Amino acid sequence: MTGKNNLSTGFLLMGFFMAYGFLLIYLRDFAPGKEEWIAQYTTGKHFESRLAHVHGNLFAFLNIVIGFLLLHFGGRLRSAKAISWLALTGLLMPLGILAEVYLGAPPIFVLIGAAAMTTAVVWLGVSFFKMKPTSEA
Repeated sequence: MTGKNNLSTGFLLMGFFMAYGFLLIYLRDFAPGKEEWIAQYTTGKHFESRLAHVHGNLFAFLNIVIGFLLLHFGGRLRSAKAISWLALTGLLMPLGILAEVYLGAPPIFVLIGAAAMTTAVVWLGVSFFKMKPTSEA
């Protein structure tokens, strides 16, 4: 069942990054010191936090789509398992951004995740292009 882990992980991380978005709204609109947050909204940790939120939801959604497609077409694609793992590895990008912001981690996780997701998407596209049509009676 190649793709199942992409679906479940995608939905779970989408929920996490949606909740994180609510935290960002709280910090911008309701938290004490919101004026300082607004003043620094386009720079530094504030900007990086928003990047993590947006890319987290995008990459989670991509995992849902990829997982769905792999569940339905995986038997006809040679590299379904590798594509699945690359898409899951792609989630290192938004998680790496959060690790940078909150833990001071190096940006290597962001780069690995971005490269993995890009590779997964392109590889899946090429695989679908090469896929032979089935004859349905």
